Amino acid sequence: MENPVVIRNREQLIFMLSEAATLEHMVMCQYLYASFALKRNTSEGVSEDQLAAVRRWDKVITEVAEQEMLHLSLVNNLLISIGAAPYFGRPNFPLQSRYFPSRVRLVLMPLDEVALRHFLYLERPETMAIEDVPGFVREGMQASGGEIVPESQEFATIGQLYRGVEEGINFLAENYGEKEVFIGSQESQATAEHFGWKKLIAVKDLASAKAAIDTIVTEGEGARGDWRDAHFGKFVQILNEFLEIKKADPQFSPSRPALAAFTRLPGDAEIAELIDDEMTAKVSDLFNASYEVLLQVLSRFFLQVETSHEELSKLSGASIRLMVTVIKPLGTLLTTMPIGPHRPGLTAGPSFEMFRMSYLLPRSQAAWIVLHERALELTGFCSELARAPNAPKMLLAVEKALGNVVKMFEQSSTQT
Repeated sequence: MENPVVIRNREQLIFMLSEAATLEHMVMCQYLYASFALKRNTSEGVSEDQLAAVRRWDKVITEVAEQEMLHLSLVNNLLISIGAAPYFGRPNFPLQSRYFPSRVRLVLMPLDEVALRHFLYLERPETMAIEDVPGFVREGMQASGGEIVPESQEFATIGQLYRGVEEGINFLAENYGEKEVFIGSQESQATAEHFGWKKLIAVKDLASAKAAIDTIVTEGEGARGDWRDAHFGKFVQILNEFLEIKKADPQFSPSRPALAAFTRLPGDAEIAELIDDEMTAKVSDLFNASYEVLLQVLSRFFLQVETSHEELSKLSGASIRLMVTVIKPLGTLLTTMPIGPHRPGLTAGPSFEMFRMSYLLPRSQAAWIVLHERALELTGFCSELARAPNAPKMLLAVEKALGNVVKMFEQSSTQT
């Protein structure tokens, strides 16, 4: 029997919810990467029937990634409800350190049998015994046993983590009273009004906290419902289809040969692929800088200090526009570009690089100025890049999209 996740004070609860936010964030990036690297037409070595299957899988994986964003939003609502700040931090990929428990490994990779089996392992129900693929298992971590300092705890499944969080919330409510636990602002949380997810609810009490956790677990591994409709069941179906096509055509590969790569080695990554192609490196930098702005926008939205209803709508709209018209096109483009002569035949992939800085912009007026300034810089960088010799045509569309983001930030940045 697995050791339970034990939470006995608010500090431990904030720590484990921050760990949950990190996990949801990184799992979402994994799924986005798999989607970006999928082949898009028959010229890439797939038949019409195979391409139809790949497109079906892309739709499912994209929907799952969107649900991970919903889960990340719900976790941040939980954090805010207990008086903490929203959390969008995480380590860089590939995760080789002891950041998570030994059974949780997170790596960016194209969709294939190994990736699918790893996804199934991450999303598996608590009662289902599945081993991770070789090379993804590390030694267990040791807890110091102290109760005053929060520390990571072993959990075998995502569901076990959230079960521990729920039991911790119950414990605090029983010992301190429900009102003393939920001391945060309900108005400072994300809801369906701004992002369109019907299940994105504000957390204000024990009942709404349980509802938020239930949504996360049910959509993920289906531990409290039918797993066939959960992420686990969806990946089972994709794997079965993949194996059937692979049996008929052993050469079938649904993905481009993309390696997640950096333009420079980040300080917290022990090993990483590096890009050695100038144009690819610049597109990668543009992707990561745009991703940085997306995290700033989301952090600002969840903080909601000195922010009007109109500004909240603008922030939520900007986050969606950045994801759909900038991040996705650039991520997909990178998987078609060479990583460099040292890796012949392989393409690059987005690294979702995190920089050593806070993404939280606490003051409203300053936040709009920073966002507008940064969006202008990205637009200028993209414009120059798009007009370089042999530049991908996709960059012109991204330039236009970034210009639209500039306009969204412009008016708010000039208000006093």
